[in-house]
Amino acid sequence: MIRQFWQRHPWLTDSLIAAAYALPALLATAFLARRSGDLPADVLIALCALASIAAVLFRRRAPLVTFAVALAATALVFSFSDVPLALGLCAVLYSIPVYDSNRNAWIALGCSVAVIAAAAVIPWPQTTYPHPGLGEVVSYSVLQLLAVLIGVTVGNRKRYLQALIDRAAQLAAERDQQARLATAAERARIAREMHDIVSHSLTVMITLADGSAAQLDSAPDLSREAMLHVAETGRHALTDMRRMLGVLGEASSGPAVDEPGLELAPQPAASDLGVLIDRFRAAGLPVRYTVTGRAPADAALQLTVYRIVQESLTNVLRHAPAAARVDARIRYGATVSVEVRNSQPPPASAGSAAIHGAGRGLIGLRERIALYGGSLEAGQTNDGWRVLAIMTAHEEEGQG
Repeated sequence: MIRQFWQRHPWLTDSLIAAAYALPALLATAFLARRSGDLPADVLIALCALASIAAVLFRRRAPLVTFAVALAATALVFSFSDVPLALGLCAVLYSIPVYDSNRNAWIALGCSVAVIAAAAVIPWPQTTYPHPGLGEVVSYSVLQLLAVLIGVTVGNRKRYLQALIDRAAQLAAERDQQARLATAAERARIAREMHDIVSHSLTVMITLADGSAAQLDSAPDLSREAMLHVAETGRHALTDMRRMLGVLGEASSGPAVDEPGLELAPQPAASDLGVLIDRFRAAGLPVRYTVTGRAPADAALQLTVYRIVQESLTNVLRHAPAAARVDARIRYGATVSVEVRNSQPPPASAGSAAIHGAGRGLIGLRERIALYGGSLEAGQTNDGWRVLAIMTAHEEEGQG
């Protein structure tokens, strides 16, 4: 608590240190001036003492500048008097390794010892003040060395603590960044799931509803069957959406009474592809579905295969509902390939309405497939359109 108080009030700290140094320095100056009777020397010593006190006061803000001022004042007085201004020089030397660098501190120490020794060897013209000798030079040099050593220790500790604080701040920033990236990735995943659910279900429901409306007078039984498929598709979409909302923690009232265990419904898997194909056939797509090999145990990969087929057939239903042929082929193995082809549809017939998408489906598929080091090709062929996805299957140990 005491250390934090002084750190929060640096001006108060420096003022107290400068005052503690100024008191003996000024008293000694006044005492010696009273005994000497040499007015020019007295005035010079007083000015040097004030400069040394100012250097101590501002040592934290400009260590090297205040060192130069304190050294000049001390050397000037030391050349003809032993007035104790070296304590101020020691205080400034202490500040250099703390607030500047250790390298500059050792350079400053060498310069200070050399200048003080030279000032003692080359004296000022004779005054009534006693001239300092070799003993004073050695004692002042030892004091300055101690000041630098203490400053180096304190400065290293200060820089070490600051490095720890900076590292902690960097780790906290990296942690927050990782959390934001994870949140963004989870939002993207949920957005892909919601797109697949809503896009597929609404496309099928719109197509069935259009067909039902067109056959309402001529074939009421078929129209009724189509509307039953619409209701079934809507219920499946509602189930999937409630599951996603449950993942988000935003489901409010839970499943409906007539759908027990809805919150425990699993994600679609390879075994659900048959039901998915039947929905598209009920919507009018002549889908031929073939599977080669055994589905991998990876549930996430099975979900990706399901979503690829779902998105591809949804696009066929949206852009080419009158296609004469739609082939969906899945090959399981070390690599999993999913291919969906459709023939070129005839010119749009009357009563058929185009359903336009936002173009996010293929982007979402590429993101899913990239997780398995795969690739996605989607483009025009000679007789229609093809979507081909290839992924790497990572089987768990013990799986054949």
